[in-house]
Amino acid sequence: MNEIRILVIADNLLARTGLAALLGDQPGLRVVGQVAGGDSLADDLDVYRPDVLVWDFGWEAKTAQERLAALIDELGAEMLLPLLILLGDETHAPETAALLRNAAAGGLLLQDSQPDQLGPALLAIAQGLLVFDPALAVLPTGDALPDAPTAQLTPREVEVLQLLAEGLANKAIARRLAISDHTVKFHVNAIMGKLNAQSRTEAVVRATRLGLIML
Repeated sequence: MNEIRILVIADNLLARTGLAALLGDQPGLRVVGQVAGGDSLADDLDVYRPDVLVWDFGWEAKTAQERLAALIDELGAEMLLPLLILLGDETHAPETAALLRNAAAGGLLLQDSQPDQLGPALLAIAQGLLVFDPALAVLPTGDALPDAPTAQLTPREVEVLQLLAEGLANKAIARRLAISDHTVKFHVNAIMGKLNAQSRTEAVVRATRLGLIML
């Protein structure tokens, strides 16, 4: 598989270089550049030709939102690049998520996400999925989604779903959660029913698109 070309965007130099170094150590990723989110960003996209953008909004998310909105206005359809945004907290999550409607795929994570979460998140985004930190509890649009669950998942079902996303079989999930195989099977069937999924894999894909879990 070809490496995914990543362009890191952040106003803060330390944040920019640190994030670039962190992502550069992740398998399957190649950081092709690191830039500030200034007026030259449209030119930067043309120079670096990234597959995915990673934009650290920092703690002044409003400024970064305005720059992203301006970039979308300037480039139009050309802005349809997968985009991962890092937020300092959940304050500006809803309006930031709304901007992701202009991306081919995308996600929102908190800046304090574990390093081993970033690589899988970017790989998922590069494949056209949505990835949202469960702590943010937002979707990229307020419109009803065809994949929306028919009923809310319980906390235990979300736990099981996350372990399904990690590739665990029923017996392994049972051991991890200290419950019986039969109970795991019950939860899996309930999850598939609520997500209108025909398989475990489809359930994971739909849940990821809805931001219910993170790969």
